[in-house]
Amino acid sequence: MELQISPLATSGSLTFKVNRQKPELVSPAKPTPRELKLLSDIDDQEGLRFHIPTIFFYRHNPTAYSDPVTVVRRALAETLVYYYPFAGRLREGPNRKLAVDCTGEGVLFIEADAAVTLVEFEEKDALRPPFPCFEELLFDVEGSSEVLNTPLILMQVTRLKCGGFILAVSIHHTMSDAGGLSLFLTTMCEFARGSHTPTVAPVWERHLLSARVPARVTHAHREYDEPAATSTESTTEDSGGGNTLVSRSFFFGNAEMSAIRKLLSPNLVNRSTDLETLTSFLWRYRTVALRPDPNKEMRLYSSSTHVPSSKIHRYHKDTTETRLRSQWQSQPLKN
Repeated sequence: MELQISPLATSGSLTFKVNRQKPELVSPAKPTPRELKLLSDIDDQEGLRFHIPTIFFYRHNPTAYSDPVTVVRRALAETLVYYYPFAGRLREGPNRKLAVDCTGEGVLFIEADAAVTLVEFEEKDALRPPFPCFEELLFDVEGSSEVLNTPLILMQVTRLKCGGFILAVSIHHTMSDAGGLSLFLTTMCEFARGSHTPTVAPVWERHLLSARVPARVTHAHREYDEPAATSTESTTEDSGGGNTLVSRSFFFGNAEMSAIRKLLSPNLVNRSTDLETLTSFLWRYRTVALRPDPNKEMRLYSSSTHVPSSKIHRYHKDTTETRLRSQWQSQPLKN
């Protein structure tokens, strides 16, 4: 393979070289069905037509003697047998309706080596966004970020000097959300450990998330209404006190979540999910910091799910196919 040597990658004060092999296509390990699968109305909306990048860091495992690139490449090919639509290409039909052509062509895969250790990343506090050298650990192959007729997954495995490695993945958002990507990667991990079938088999039932024809909205979906403008907004952003909103990344691990859960009332400790707990915590202290007009209606949205967070709790007990179809019908009409 052709070796591509990058310029020095820099993450804060951390500088290192990444040597990449030429990108290759990894196809399913076995023949897969050739068919055309329609995406649902929630999947192919304009706001989801982009790629989601994700990065994972793995420490050196002294009991593992296999090359991580070889293991991941093989596990990826085996996973694509079950997740074969990911090995296809998106096509666009009438009214810009998307469908995946299950061609079995494969996904993009890059093998790389970096002259750096995981400890160096930790010492320079370079394991959290913003991540200036991310483009070297997930190389932007020309044309790979397009929506149509291109691979739906780009994966790069970068070996580190210490024996650890970095797995970076970019997946097309119309094909999957974070939950779907988690299942895909979990299946990869199972195959990497020697499994022959996934514990949880993938299901393609996207017709359940398509709007009815003709359109029929049966429920009120206020989450898609335009919020009313107010002239009495008072926040630290526009109060003239010199304070401005800034972007920061925070890590919430087991210790942090345990501390936050201690703030919950006893009747909620064992009933609230991590997502609900963290969301309410952030919302509470955001409100304290910004001091919004108490008479203004505030809305909360989460990027971790297609369903707005304001409705998650209700959906635990109030989810029906009729309501979901109504929501998906309402969304295209208003967006």
